[in-house]
Amino acid sequence: MREEKAKVWLAAALMGGLMASALPAMAQDVQVAAANPHSHDDVEEIVVTASPLGARQFDVLQGTSVLSGEALERSLSTTLGAALANLPGMSQTGFGQGASRPIIRGQGGDRIRILSGGIGSIDASTTSPDHAPALDLATAKRVEVVRGPATLMYGSNAVGGVINVLDGRIPIAAPKDGVDGFARIGVGSNAHERSLAAGMDAKLDSPLVVHVDGFWRQTDNYKFPGTLESARLRAQEVAQGKTDADGQDGHKVPNSSLTQKGATGGLSYVADWGFLGASVSRLESNYGVPPDAGGGDGGEDEGPVRIDLGQTRVDLMGEVNQPFLVFDTTRVRFGWADYKHTELEDGAPGTQFLNKGWEGRLELVQHQYGALSGAVGVQASQRDFQAIGEEAFLPPSKTVQVGGFTVQRLDFGPWALEGGLRLEQQNIKADSINYDRDFTMVSLSAGASYKLGDGWLAGISLSRSERAPNAEELLSDGAHLATGTYELGDRTLGKETGLGGELTLKKTGGPITGSANLFLTDYDKYIYERYTGEQRNGVPVAAFSATDARFWGFELEAATDLFRQQDQRVTLDAGLDYVRAEDTTTKTDLPRIPPLTFKTGLEYAQSSFSTRVEMVWADSQNKTSAFELPTDGYTLFNASLDWHPIADRDVTMLFEVRNITNEEVRLSTSFLKDRLPQPGRDFRMALKMGY
Repeated sequence: MREEKAKVWLAAALMGGLMASALPAMAQDVQVAAANPHSHDDVEEIVVTASPLGARQFDVLQGTSVLSGEALERSLSTTLGAALANLPGMSQTGFGQGASRPIIRGQGGDRIRILSGGIGSIDASTTSPDHAPALDLATAKRVEVVRGPATLMYGSNAVGGVINVLDGRIPIAAPKDGVDGFARIGVGSNAHERSLAAGMDAKLDSPLVVHVDGFWRQTDNYKFPGTLESARLRAQEVAQGKTDADGQDGHKVPNSSLTQKGATGGLSYVADWGFLGASVSRLESNYGVPPDAGGGDGGEDEGPVRIDLGQTRVDLMGEVNQPFLVFDTTRVRFGWADYKHTELEDGAPGTQFLNKGWEGRLELVQHQYGALSGAVGVQASQRDFQAIGEEAFLPPSKTVQVGGFTVQRLDFGPWALEGGLRLEQQNIKADSINYDRDFTMVSLSAGASYKLGDGWLAGISLSRSERAPNAEELLSDGAHLATGTYELGDRTLGKETGLGGELTLKKTGGPITGSANLFLTDYDKYIYERYTGEQRNGVPVAAFSATDARFWGFELEAATDLFRQQDQRVTLDAGLDYVRAEDTTTKTDLPRIPPLTFKTGLEYAQSSFSTRVEMVWADSQNKTSAFELPTDGYTLFNASLDWHPIADRDVTMLFEVRNITNEEVRLSTSFLKDRLPQPGRDFRMALKMGY
């Protein structure tokens, strides 16, 4: 415990010292800073995910991140989790190249919502870590992340946070020059990755705007340094004569290749009053599940498992900016999807997962009366889920959720007060086992902020959130081949209740910008999946159970321009995040929690190119639960170069090296950490053209 606290305080001190070293920049010409008040414009961006009132990122009391432009291009990966892993407070499940889901502040699965344009991904990704979210960033224009409870806006399954992918599949405005689009081609060395993507918005001879996009990506098995097994497991196998003692760099993870492709067509009617549009999309992915994924004994009759995934989706979105009654703006959003994936065993179809679902929401933004602004809304969804096959571990079930919410805000000069309420009903029904259960959830939030002047803001937010267990946590009972575990639910699980608070301090404008967030949440009857130490059908039992738990931690971010002259600048940025999760009933640690992580980068930019080098340091994770091994720390170095070779054309060439030193990386958040390292060194290149 003392060593852990010492590491946290030392890392925080180093973060402070690093940024303090940049303080001499504050003594430079303040008039230059005033003329360019913020060299990192994302702090001023509107975060549509955080509030129906269109809050600036600076005014949002929770931790938020926005990924767009060249930063998004540099982050593109084969999975959503890998693409977002270097954002503050973020980590990933690390389940191979095909299925790595994001984790926010140590929370994952059904506690964070992954949205496409404000509507859920409608897939099977919360059912198991080997199931990929049914969306991709290849054609995305922007990604918004809200860290911490977002239950008021997005329901009880957003107690950990929200990730919203904005891909523009439904145009909301006409292109300025009649046509707007892009095309990209990319390659990567590690897994021989090849990718293509393109998209276009075009204004027709009427108020109609059409959108089309598509992408394709293919990789071979990826390479890694070291050995598949962790040092401890490898030592055991060496002693048993199962493997050689010497590892080699450049090994490949068997059955880790993938093929992904997708296409979308959309059409909108755009007018002065707003817009109304619809889109149809198709996504397909075929990826391998790494061998011995669940750490089972992997009998000789067990062959490689691949997942063949497909989703057809229809979306509707509209906004009317015409006052009626006490409202100024009406927003509607609806999505329907037919999702199916098949687990292929030695190429033969095995267990199938089917999910037909829909989700809709209506938001009404009020007139502003003096200091008061606000919105009310309703949200509903239905999920018809089936697992079919000899190894189906979950009976067919239908989940229906209906909720209503309101968010209100008062602005008094430098003071701002916020409050919200959500009432939600959930029903889970499984006719084959005569199961029918209702849950009613009430969530509340309140916050206050004060603008201190000179670009400073201090705030506090409090929340009470309730979450009902999902069908997987209640009804699972069977072996899951792809993960190598026996999934065991508990039909008696009740609601979990979280009481949380967050302190925030932000700085925008001037030579130094940044933020600090300190959070704590106490859970009553927190539901999580844990290894029991038992085996059934020859594989370990992973059981869902409830306990009292506490999550606390912090996120620190800072950036400064060390040099700025005309179109040239040198920027230093750094971030430090930490989360601790404890079972307060047994005084033990919860499983698969990310370690203390420090990130820093140095960037040089001018009109024709920019270059960046960065370091990611992760501490070892020794705070583990029963039947979980510690995880070693690591240090990653990455570098990139963005070059704009033609002055009057939107053409960008991106050169990138990830994991320069070929470091062996194992993620404490992954079920596979003892069996599966992350990819090694990767040289990447992409060409993107806009028009």
